[in-house]
Amino acid sequence: MSASQPTSSRRQFLARSATAAAAFGFPAIVSCKSPNEKLNLVFIGVGGRGASNIKELAGVALYVPPRGKNAGKPGGAEPPPPTIEPRENVVALCDVNGENLDRAGAAFPKAQKFRDFRKLYDSLSANEIDAVVISTTEHTHAYATLPALLMKKPVYCEKPLSHNVAEARLITEAAAKAGVVTQMGTQIHGMPNYRRVVELIQSGAIGKVTEAHVCVSRAWGLQSKEDAEKNGDIVHVMERPAVAETPPPYLDWDLWIGPAPMRPYSSVYFPGPKWYRWWDFGNGTMSDLGSHWNDLPFWALKLDAPLSVEAFGPPAHPEIAPASMHAVYEYGPRGDMPACKIHWHQGADKPEVWKNDPIISKWSNGVLFVGDKGMLLSDYGKHILLPEATFKDFQPPKPFIADSPGHHAEFLAAIRNGTATGSPFSYAGPLTEANHLGNVAHRAGGKILWDAKAMRITNNEAANRFLSRVPREGWKLG
Repeated sequence: MSASQPTSSRRQFLARSATAAAAFGFPAIVSCKSPNEKLNLVFIGVGGRGASNIKELAGVALYVPPRGKNAGKPGGAEPPPPTIEPRENVVALCDVNGENLDRAGAAFPKAQKFRDFRKLYDSLSANEIDAVVISTTEHTHAYATLPALLMKKPVYCEKPLSHNVAEARLITEAAAKAGVVTQMGTQIHGMPNYRRVVELIQSGAIGKVTEAHVCVSRAWGLQSKEDAEKNGDIVHVMERPAVAETPPPYLDWDLWIGPAPMRPYSSVYFPGPKWYRWWDFGNGTMSDLGSHWNDLPFWALKLDAPLSVEAFGPPAHPEIAPASMHAVYEYGPRGDMPACKIHWHQGADKPEVWKNDPIISKWSNGVLFVGDKGMLLSDYGKHILLPEATFKDFQPPKPFIADSPGHHAEFLAAIRNGTATGSPFSYAGPLTEANHLGNVAHRAGGKILWDAKAMRITNNEAANRFLSRVPREGWKLG
């Protein structure tokens, strides 16, 4: 079956079965490793999130030397950590940033080192790899992930799963065909609070939910210099730089660009996550933090593909994602759950209840579920039922979603024991698609009607160009 023509029923089945397995601990796949045998791990992207994933999965913290004015001074940085025996075998490391690669290589001297993950996959045989961990920038996630799935290897990929809708669909389908363990890096999914919220919503604590508001305070992206300073943006830029800069000597800029159209290096893209506001490399806050915040209503309300999405906010810029915006998703009935609308509020765009309610207004970020018997407000670590007087004697249901051993631990356990992960690609793929569609609606300049089975926008043919991209020469998927 092609990536562009999956059946919605199949996608729904995969998503629902994966969620059920995560909730009740049903086996996901047959175990392929002895519980006491070390796994052979490959890490693609080893700085930032990659270094964190190395620490969580291999048990080794990478030494980061001091920089800037504190370099070489007492107290300028933590001393190098003591040598630790890794929990797993790290057989290969890859990064376009030579400094990151050398740092990781020092911790794992036996690991092969690569700058280009295409060469990594060409060099390593399938029997040398037990799992691959992807922590690159999002515009190369699908390109680093698909080869591992084609080798039928488990994959842990940072969020968002892809750069666009078509890539998300392709990866979801490839993972289903491979039948291997997968996990998207939405670490909050594995924390207890989200599980308790899902239990409350699905047990009917606030009745039938027909509306939810996701409110995210981060305002990074296209905005005035004054607003950028007020909102703590890490860089201010309104147009593509006209003057080229020289890339740092440790950075392979051609590889960093990857499948995106080539452009000269500029410090408005790198270092740090400044790149994520540019459509060629990322999708702004929607696909980044949406992977975490939209995860909660997606899980609790058993969502899949929206019927329509409408966006509100500033006119779309051809190259830069907005700092603030509002998107409304319409979903049809799901089982015993009624049709509902999910509102995404980003940056300065907040719903009236967030501005006026004395309790809700104190929460800078959160998800507000609105039911016919009350409301539930949650952030990453806590939640409350509203109005408080109505629920003062409320007794929550007995937990029926098992607590997670940890988002990374789930991935390793699944490989060894055949247990489930919390955010497999069968779930994370549709979530990623929905997040991307919010940006597609913004770029399309209005409401889009979505045919998930055909993977087409039916009321605005021109908007379909935002669903995919043609990769630069030398890069391909499949």
